[in-house]
This record gives sequence, C-alpha cells and structure tokens, in this order.
Amino acid sequence: MEAQLEGGVMQGLRLLCWAALLGLAQACPEPCDCGEKYGFQIADCAYRDLEAVPPGFPANVTTLSLSANRLPGLPEGAFREVPLLQSLWLAHNEIRTVAAGALAPLGHLKSLDLSHNLISDFAWSDLHNLSALQLLKMDSNELTFIPRDAFRSLHALRSLQLNHNRLHTLAEGTFAPLTALSHLQINDNPFDCTCSIVWLKTWALSTAVSIPEQDNIACTAPHVLKGTPLSRLPPLPCSAPSVQLSYQPSQDGAELRPGFVLALHCDVDGQPAPQLHWHIQTPGGTVEIASPNVGTDGRALPGSLAASSRPRFQAFANGSLLIPDFGKLEEGTYSCLATNELGSAESSVDVALATPGEGGEDTLGRRFHGKAAEGKGCYTVDNEVQPSGPEDNVVIIYLSRAGSPEAAVAGEAAPGQRLPGLLLLGQSLLLLLFLTSL
Repeated sequence: MEAQLEGGVMQGLRLLCWAALLGLAQACPEPCDCGEKYGFQIADCAYRDLEAVPPGFPANVTTLSLSANRLPGLPEGAFREVPLLQSLWLAHNEIRTVAAGALAPLGHLKSLDLSHNLISDFAWSDLHNLSALQLLKMDSNELTFIPRDAFRSLHALRSLQLNHNRLHTLAEGTFAPLTALSHLQINDNPFDCTCSIVWLKTWALSTAVSIPEQDNIACTAPHVLKGTPLSRLPPLPCSAPSVQLSYQPSQDGAELRPGFVLALHCDVDGQPAPQLHWHIQTPGGTVEIASPNVGTDGRALPGSLAASSRPRFQAFANGSLLIPDFGKLEEGTYSCLATNELGSAESSVDVALATPGEGGEDTLGRRFHGKAAEGKGCYTVDNEVQPSGPEDNVVIIYLSRAGSPEAAVAGEAAPGQRLPGLLLLGQSLLLLLFLTSL
C-alpha cells in the first residue's frame, strides 16, 4: 500500500514537470501569436502597435516578426530571450537607434530586415557576430556613414540592400569581405562624386555582383556633376598626398633677437588639396595643430585653441611653421601630416639644442657626428642646407660660446675628425642642419 502511494506521488510529480515544460514551450507574449509552421517556430507580433519588444518569448523561436509597429529603438539585449533566431523582421517601424548588444547575441541569424525605419545610429560592430547572415535589408533609412570594416564577418551574405539612405561616400574596400554577395542595391543615395568615390565606379563596372538601377546611383555633388550616374562619371584629377619638410633660413639680414626663430616648411602636394596637420613632441608633451592656427600677421585665428594672441607654435596656411622663441622647451620631433580622400603622407625632423665644448652633447649630436665621420651629413649652397644621403632627419642648433662670427663650409675630414658643418645664422647662434628625405 505504501509502495503504491509512493509510486502515485512520483507519477504526479512527473506529470507536473511535463505540464510545466509544456507551458514553458508554449509561452508567448500576449500581443503575439506563436506556433509552428513548415518546421519553424514562429512568433508573429506584426501590426500590434507595439512600442517595445515584448518579453516572454519561447527560447526555441526561430522566426520573429515585429514589422509595422512603433518601435523607437532596439536596446542592448532586446533579443536575449531568442538566441536561436534565424529570421528577424523589423521593417516599417520608427527605429532611430540600434544600440550595441541589441543584435550581437543572434549568431544563428540568416535574415535581418531593418528597412523603412529612421535609423541613423547603428551599432555596426554587432554585425561582426552575425557570420551566418545571408540577407541584410537596411534600405529606406537615414544612414549617413558605413565603417570600412562593417561587413568584415559577413562571408555568407548574398543580398545587401542599402538604397534610399543618406550615404555621401563609401570607403574603398567596404564590400571586399562579401565573397558570397550576388545582389547589391545602393541606388538613391546622395553621393559626393569626388576622388573618394572613384573606386566604387571601377568596382561596380567590373564586379559580377548584380547591381540594379545603376542610372539611379548618381552624383548629388559637386553641382557640375549633379545627376550624373556613377557609371558615367568622367575622369577626375586625383592623387594621394606627398610631403617634403624643409628648413628655410630666416635670419639673413634680420635684427638679432634673444631667442632663435626656427622656421620649418611643409611642402604639400595632392588632389584634392590635402589638409595639413602638425604633430610636435616636446619635453613638455605633445602638441597637435590643425594648420593654419594663425593669419598672415601671426595672430591667432578666431576659434583657435591658442592661449595667447600670438601662439608659441605658429602654423600658417602656406605650410610654414614658425617658432618665434626657440629654446630647450621647444626641442623635439616636428612632424607634418597631409591627408586627403586618397590617403596620407608624413615627414618628420628632430630638433635639438646643444652647447658644444662642454662634453654634454646629446644623442642627436652624437648621431650627426657619427654620420659625418662616415662622410655623410650636410653641405651648404648659397646659404641653403642640402642633404648628402638618405639618413635620419636631424636639426641641431648649437649655442656658440665664443660669440665670434665664422662662416661654415663643407669639406673633407680625416677619419675620426669632425666636419665643420656649421652654418652661420647670427652673432651668437649657429645652426647645423642635417635634413634628408625619409
């Protein structure tokens, strides 16, 4: 009797467990319909006037439709309950923001439809986890920018729709990782037809990917090209930046000043015209200057970050950098960086202040004299310093203790003997310039 009672209790517990599991498997948010169709576990929440993703989905859902609702955004963890999702439909909502972590957990996702929303802020890094994705619809949104590596993990993607957005350009190589891509829509975007978009024309004309409506992949700017289809874009004069950093003596005939005036010039070439930036590493820290920061009169431009009306480092629009009162605090590495749509180029020079004859010559000085002993270094022609070999860029400013003027000339030196190598710039300051190309 006791055994029968115990068996009945166990059977009841098993039934309760099965009932609980069955209820869990059939759980579904109240506004939605959940069920099985064609072997897929489907949760249909479309046309429910929802303003948030409802909780309570079965964990085995593979297809979720939230289309035609009023969702304003997708927060982190929005689909944490449904990690097995293969299809997610979110078209025709009011989504503006897709937060980081909203889509990242969906590693099994094959189809994602975010079309016909207002998305301008999208967590592109979430796509890096969606390696199984085959269909991505992001058309009819407010996207203005796509990172170059946005699609780096989407090797299975077959169809990508980016049409009817606000894209002005696309970085070269954006579609390179999409090795399975067969269909791409990028029409009806306001493309700026500058040098940065030329690659897209070349790629679109040579790729096997189907790209419909090519006459609607057209220029919005510049005005002279407005309405021109990208496929018929005329050749543009484009070239990557090049820079040459040089020193131009500024002391000839000038009245002597307490501090030495150091002038560097960055000669920049490229099309479109590159933007120039100075990077200065001094003992006191790093200085970043977007050129220009002063007008032709040497006074700080309105809106610049200069602490005074005449900045310590004066970057002019013509590519020159002037340090009016050069001293120990200004020694260091001076780099000019030129950037345009096609790339960047950089040139640097090391500048140091030293006092000869005291045995305290710094590393830069030793480096110069080491090169001089090898027959390398610099020579002067008409008071201009010229390089003699492809070595490091070094400028050494020596403080003359004697104070007596003496002109420097280039000449041969016996092994181990120092070359004169000094260019007279003033009564109390001598400049030794060792400038060569990078």
